[in-house]
Amino acid sequence: MSNTADQQPTDRRTTILRIVSLVFVVGLVGILFIFRHQLVGLQRYGYLGIFLISVAASATILVPIPATVITSAMGAVFNPLGIALASGLGAGLGEMTGYMAGYSGGAVIENIVYYNKVKKWLEEHEKWAEFAILVLAFIPNPLFDMAGVAAGALKMPIWRFLIPCIIGKILKMLMFSYAGWFGAGLLLQ
Repeated sequence: MSNTADQQPTDRRTTILRIVSLVFVVGLVGILFIFRHQLVGLQRYGYLGIFLISVAASATILVPIPATVITSAMGAVFNPLGIALASGLGAGLGEMTGYMAGYSGGAVIENIVYYNKVKKWLEEHEKWAEFAILVLAFIPNPLFDMAGVAAGALKMPIWRFLIPCIIGKILKMLMFSYAGWFGAGLLLQ
């Protein structure tokens, strides 16, 4: 009987943590959506600006902000490697909102087919989960948010999600920043 009494405070804390996480994610997404046009102005701040734009773009769940386009443009102006690192790190950290939404319950997108497929695959192939997160983070697709939600819903340890996510995002942004650099070089010839 003491086991049940010990579990109640833990269950209550977990429930409160999940509610706070969900309110935070919904609030952040709402704020970013409202101020999405002002975010583009951050690019004038160079590496810090692209980092912040990438955090904001990736923090919005299923609301597109074109960070890859901005990364390409910034790659034409600044060092493409520096832009890729700043943008990829920001994008990876921004994906934590999806992870937290999943951790807090993920009920918002549970019935979406792609989400269910990703969640089932991650669950069944746990030893390949990090590689799957890395590949999904690298492939330019707007559905990566669902992979983050699935990872959170499965209670994947944060480091198992965050490290491959950041690596995949840096590699993707490296591709886009060098595309901008290469494109600008062609235009200047």
